[in-house]
Amino acid sequence: MSRPRRIVLLRHGESEGNVDDTVYEREPDHALSLTAKGRKQAERAGGPLRELFGDERISAYVSPYRRAHQTFHALKLDPARVRVREEPRLREQDWGNWQEREDVRRQKAYRDAYGHFFYRFAQGESGADVYDRVGAFLESLWRSFEDPGHPPNVLLVTHGLTMRLFCMRWLHWTVAEFECLSNPGNAETRMLLLGSDGRYHLDRPFERWCTPESYGFTD
Repeated sequence: MSRPRRIVLLRHGESEGNVDDTVYEREPDHALSLTAKGRKQAERAGGPLRELFGDERISAYVSPYRRAHQTFHALKLDPARVRVREEPRLREQDWGNWQEREDVRRQKAYRDAYGHFFYRFAQGESGADVYDRVGAFLESLWRSFEDPGHPPNVLLVTHGLTMRLFCMRWLHWTVAEFECLSNPGNAETRMLLLGSDGRYHLDRPFERWCTPESYGFTD
């Protein structure tokens, strides 16, 4: 098995939906573009990533959402060194199809009270649903490491909640630990680095907005 030295998770740059939640009434979530600020954020993220990867090869997986594709292209990685694939399992949490602003705001308030992991949006997904498809992607990713020629770098261009759930699944966090974490900012990264102990370690934690409250049974 040829495990990569690093797995880089990158959230897309600022999108139209990040600055104006009425846009979901007119445009489907998957079709939203980056703002001018979001494009600059993605371009700025590209410099450190190009330096990090150097001359090494990269296996990249990109959410099918337009803002994720735009973010990836703005990184300006060397196409000769990147093997890129669109990966639908890394898409954003589904909040339903055409979204009415006040209804979504009301459901987000319900989610905050109920819990981000278990609350399911009407005609959409819960965090638990996203966790399941991220887990399915992880199984595919691990199988790809069986290739002795697998690149030493993996890059995932995805969404904030998906990033947190990927790390939750990989690092075996509890639901209580997940619930206390905030999304990274737009065009922010987190990295899973392969240590000398043969295990992956997160380069820096996600910010916490509260203290986790476990049910206590397995403490």
